[in-house]
Amino acid sequence: MRDAARDLMRDTVLDVAAEEVVAHGWDGLQVRAVATRAGVSRQTVYNAFGDKHGLAEALVLRLLDRFLDGIDRAVAAEESLRGQWEAAVRYALDAAATEPLLTAVLTGTSSDEFLPLLTSDGGPVITRARDRLVATLGGHHPDVDPRVLAPVAETVTRLTISHIVLPLHPPERVAAHVADLATAVVTAPAR
Repeated sequence: MRDAARDLMRDTVLDVAAEEVVAHGWDGLQVRAVATRAGVSRQTVYNAFGDKHGLAEALVLRLLDRFLDGIDRAVAAEESLRGQWEAAVRYALDAAATEPLLTAVLTGTSSDEFLPLLTSDGGPVITRARDRLVATLGGHHPDVDPRVLAPVAETVTRLTISHIVLPLHPPERVAAHVADLATAVVTAPAR
């Protein structure tokens, strides 16, 4: 029961923090305001997340998990490996363009705090996305060698983040190119 209450409190705090970041950017986020709106003490927020950076990391990882759930659904809707790579990348690019929290993270004044969590300090994000892609695609294609799939999934994750942060081409073109590359490497004869 105590774990369920703690999880509910964390979710409530993260929901409120996400709303605050979308409305005011990371610089406008005040732990006191989040605590008040969530109905907990400021110390409770600090105990749960450590500090403002810990709160940012928790927001990004929760957003990532929701993103990955969507990618799983997009992949499941396709039959071919190439179609699944393309669906995964396209979903990520489209969701990044329409998700208000991610938009605030990547384009607002909050980027100074969040962007490193996706790029230079992005180890947990990249690892979680890579492992989920390996599990999802490996589940659909058990014949694909996971030792090949893992580095390709990591590369696809990094490429997708790069295109989210600095979009140069239409999402459908990026998704097709990344899918072509990933499929070519995964299906290449072993050396």
